[in-house]
Amino acid sequence: MKVNEIMTSGVSVCDLNAGLADAAKAMWDNDCGILPVMKDGNELVGLITDRDICMGIAMKGRGASTISVEEVMTGEVYSVREDDDLHRALEMMREYKVRRLPVLDAEGKLAGLVSMNDVTLLAVEKPIRRCGVFRSKRPWKLIRQFVRIPLQLKLMKRR
Repeated sequence: MKVNEIMTSGVSVCDLNAGLADAAKAMWDNDCGILPVMKDGNELVGLITDRDICMGIAMKGRGASTISVEEVMTGEVYSVREDDDLHRALEMMREYKVRRLPVLDAEGKLAGLVSMNDVTLLAVEKPIRRCGVFRSKRPWKLIRQFVRIPLQLKLMKRR
């Protein structure tokens, strides 16, 4: 399966020079926790998450409108291409310990984002062994291997 088959396209972005308040508003309006950061409207230069915004405000001790996205964004961007195999995206997420990757088109322009959430939804929506993504008979074990988070199930008993 190719990345473009499950990625989220038409993602919201923010400008490198925008303030954190503007980035937070864009996240709120679009119900997302990450924005690709663009320079001059077309060059991907970083990513900013809701956590980056919170930590930036807390650590800098200034108002959100006075702190630029550039000051707190993650500048090192790992990305995949639209036509990359989903296995490559999962391997990159594991290697770089990220849950989301920007997806670039053939010209290197931002086409969307692929996330662990997209992969999880795919696993739930399609019969696991027939979707062609997971080569394991135990797909949750494979997903856990990639994200390295132990799956825990707590059963709550009512009295």
